[in-house]
Amino acid sequence: MNEKSRLLEEFKEWIGFVSEIREMDWQITIAEGKWSVQDVVSHILLWDKYFFEAAINPILNNKPLTLTHMDFEQFNQDAIEYGKTKTKEELIKMTIQYRNMILESIESFEDDKFTKEYANGKFTVISYLRDFIWHDQHHIRQIDELKRKAM
Repeated sequence: MNEKSRLLEEFKEWIGFVSEIREMDWQITIAEGKWSVQDVVSHILLWDKYFFEAAINPILNNKPLTLTHMDFEQFNQDAIEYGKTKTKEELIKMTIQYRNMILESIESFEDDKFTKEYANGKFTVISYLRDFIWHDQHHIRQIDELKRKAM
């Protein structure tokens, strides 16, 4: 299995995990003073949506990337607020939809698009996948720990 295939398989794990936690109480927080499960899912969903719209889809369509420098704290807070406007099923559906759109797009990329530096070297698909696989795993570990405590 080449690196692209391996990374895509790891990136796909979030879809299965979100489906696995469907029956959990999504309002429970991962730790005192921390986000709820719903907040975490909404947070990842909106990052997926952002990167699909600002980077992955433009690469797919040979358009300029629209990534911008942003206030991450504000983005995350907005994601939490957004999640409160959606049902669990809506969040699950959108999470799977955006993650699949990213996966299908990157799967179709020729090797040069997968390794090319975009936005003056500020973005590569391979680095994006590596970073967000780590990010997904971080949140998966938090929620898995919460599940263990609840048992």
